[in-house]
Amino acid sequence: MAYTSVIPVRRLDRAVKYVMNKEKTTAVSLQDALDYAANRDKTEQSCFESSYACTLETAFTDMRQTKERWHKSGGVQGYHLVQSFAAGEVSPELAHQIAKELADRVLGGRYEYVIGTHLNTGHIHSHIVWNSVSCVDGKKYRSNYKSYVTEIRAVSDELCRKYKLSVIDTENSNHVAKPYAEWLAEKNGQPTWRTAIRQDVDEAIQQSLTWRQFLTALERKGYEINLTRKYPVLRPPGKERFVRFKTLGKRYTPEAIQTRILYPRSYRPYVENPPAVQHGRLHSGKNPRRKLTGLRALYYRYLYELGALPRKPRRPSYAVRQDTYKLDQRIRQMEFLSKKNIDTLTQLEAYRQAKLGEIVQRTAERKSLYKTNPDSPRIQQITAALKQLRQEERLCRKIAEHSLEVQQHLTEARRDRAEQQKQEQERARDRRPNIDLTL
Repeated sequence: MAYTSVIPVRRLDRAVKYVMNKEKTTAVSLQDALDYAANRDKTEQSCFESSYACTLETAFTDMRQTKERWHKSGGVQGYHLVQSFAAGEVSPELAHQIAKELADRVLGGRYEYVIGTHLNTGHIHSHIVWNSVSCVDGKKYRSNYKSYVTEIRAVSDELCRKYKLSVIDTENSNHVAKPYAEWLAEKNGQPTWRTAIRQDVDEAIQQSLTWRQFLTALERKGYEINLTRKYPVLRPPGKERFVRFKTLGKRYTPEAIQTRILYPRSYRPYVENPPAVQHGRLHSGKNPRRKLTGLRALYYRYLYELGALPRKPRRPSYAVRQDTYKLDQRIRQMEFLSKKNIDTLTQLEAYRQAKLGEIVQRTAERKSLYKTNPDSPRIQQITAALKQLRQEERLCRKIAEHSLEVQQHLTEARRDRAEQQKQEQERARDRRPNIDLTL
């Protein structure tokens, strides 16, 4: 399987800033993209670097000169394509070969490009960066959704089949490209944030006899809907961006939804395999009967709302359900708090600082051994201990960040539940018959 994405590169002035930020994987400038694609710390071997019509060392200068020659220095500066493979499916040599064939096929020898195949993550991936201006005739490369599907994506899939690799199936999504993380989650049967939207849409359909009733039902759930755009969109509560109906799947286009409302028996509600969760009691440490407080109480309530604990509520709020895909992470965080008997952010920070002190101490010890006794087995022991210490320190930081998010979602859930109860009471009052007791 090869997942591809194309990013237009526009700005040059943020190159240095981007290069210094090693956590980013997309480029904001042509120079950024070139530097990232040819980053030898990530490629690890020079044989996984290639270029066409330019040299790796002077690629940016060569591309800029091409733009100046054809008087086309403005607009989109270049394009950055990422081709990612599933873990363990492809060798670095084959991944790089596929990237070269993809670049040659798509660009047709008309645009300068560089390729770097990176081995620094769990899945091998290649970065292809090419000039937006042709070095042959000065014409600019045009990138849009149609060109991506019919050219880049099609050629990439063809090459995968050529080398007996798997291909992402988009039949069920109406050929809509999905983010790799979302595709992988759905492949593994894990819910995504779109799952909650589909479930809400299904529920609104079941409650409606007309299209207008359906829209009203979604609006009651906090959704904002815009049908005036070329592609109708909706925005779930708490999200900044709108989502196109059609990106939810074939059964969730406005036309399909209207058909489902008219013929409800012909369709089944959307069901996605939830993560495997064992319902049971999370003990609070040495004294399991002690009342939970602070962070542990917060996480316990959150897992209860998500349905990971007994006596789950009738229906979790969207604010909580959108985090279902993070359920395993939240359980690990709760188990860590319980094991370490941590109830407050102060205790959490104290524990983190203690681990940072151990990291500094063990790092200094290992550095000394590298100089005096590089073959010492103690080095491997320290390395293993450092890995565990860094994991715990990182987990503490994540809990501190996520606890605020959890608190916010619980507040939203309580507000949604109160609003729902209020609406139910109002509807019940409206349904009461007016009985005249006067004779």
